[in-house]
Parts: sequence; structure tokens; C-alpha cells
Amino acid sequence: MKTEVILSPLLYKGRILQEHHTTVAVDVLRATTAICAAFQSGAEEVLPLNSVDDLATYRALGYTVAAEREGKKLPYASLGNSPTEYLKLQLQGQKLAFSTTNGTVAILLGHEAERLYVGAFANLDSLAQRLTAEGRDVVVLCSGWKGEPCLEDTLFAGALVERLSAVSISSSMEMVNDAAAMAVALWRLAKADLYGYCSKATHVKRLQRLNYDCDVRLALQLNTCNVVPMMDGAIRTLRLS
Repeated sequence: MKTEVILSPLLYKGRILQEHHTTVAVDVLRATTAICAAFQSGAEEVLPLNSVDDLATYRALGYTVAAEREGKKLPYASLGNSPTEYLKLQLQGQKLAFSTTNGTVAILLGHEAERLYVGAFANLDSLAQRLTAEGRDVVVLCSGWKGEPCLEDTLFAGALVERLSAVSISSSMEMVNDAAAMAVALWRLAKADLYGYCSKATHVKRLQRLNYDCDVRLALQLNTCNVVPMMDGAIRTLRLS
């Protein structure tokens, strides 16, 4: 089992692990945390979309529109990108058409892998157990912010790689790039006080200015949702595995 960390979607095409791998897409603040929360609240599926122009089409097909740009819910959307909001809702049976600034970009980019999972601190242990049981090579694709790496996604990548290393049956699990080793090193510095360590992150400050500190605090808690959203094969919709 090999692991690779990609710190930005702009680096994904040049990854080392090109074949027969599972991709984990992560946008801790907030898309992948919100997706986990939506499934925890009963959603049936989440359809990630990059173009907001497609949202009206899916609304007409019965989807609930959830869309955000620059941290703010779009005016015509029923929902934004707030995991704390999603956990308060009853979403049983609902299908979400979901578009965000960074997270859906990474999810759709990583969809070409044989299998894609959505990862966040919210489902860290459940995801790690699933990946370990499957035993495939893993590429952790961080969404970052508009092509730039970000601290919180890098820390999640480090936490996941550390867990995969700890529970791997094989003692020869390999981190194939320096980004993976860097992420693990950062995680070990941060994990005793994750919220405090992330207070320096630019997107944390951005969300706090928008009065979303409650989302930040939730997104930086471990294992609040025991769901593992997945895309498999040619299906472009996220469902529970």
C-alpha cells in the first residue's frame, strides 16, 4: 500500500500514483465536512457540480440546490456549505446538487480514479478503516484555496496517512512523495490543539469574518460523522458506500 499527498488540484495530473489507486478528496473548510453532515442527516445522494449554470437544471429535476462561492451561500440556493446547518436539518431521501468554490473542483478532478472517497476530520477513522480494509494505493487530493495549498487540508492528509501507517498490515507501507511526509509532520505538531494551530490559517480567518466560527470548530473535530461518501466507477454522484 502506497500513499501520496497532493497539496493542490493543480498538481494532481502530475502525481506519481497514476493507476489502480483510490483518491480521497478533502476540503475540510467546508465542502467535504458538509457532505458528511448531509449524509449523516439522511441525504440520499450529493451531485457535485463545478458550474453554477447547471444548478437550475437540477433544481427542475427535484434536487435541492446547495451552492457557495467565496464562503457565502449563493442567493438562489436553498442551502450553502455549512456543516452545522446540515446537521440540524432532516434531509431524508433528498438529492443535493452541490457546488462550492474549491471542494467540488477536487472531487470532480479525482473522479477519474477507480474509486473516490470524500474525506474530512469528521469521518477520519471510518475512512481510514475502509481504506485499510481495501488495501489499495491512496492519493489524498487536497482542495486548497483557488489552486493554493491550505493548512487545514494538509493537516487532514497528515492525519489520514498517519492512521493508514499505524494500522497497515504490511510494515512496508510507503509514502511516495515529500508532501505526504510533510503533512504527517505538520499533523503531529498540530493534533494536540487543532483549532488553536489552525487559527493562523487564512481560510479560518475568512470564515470567522463571515461569522462561521461554529463551522470551523465543528470541521476541526474528529469523527463526528461515521459516514464514508463514495463515487465508484463511472457514476458521478456521491452516495454512501
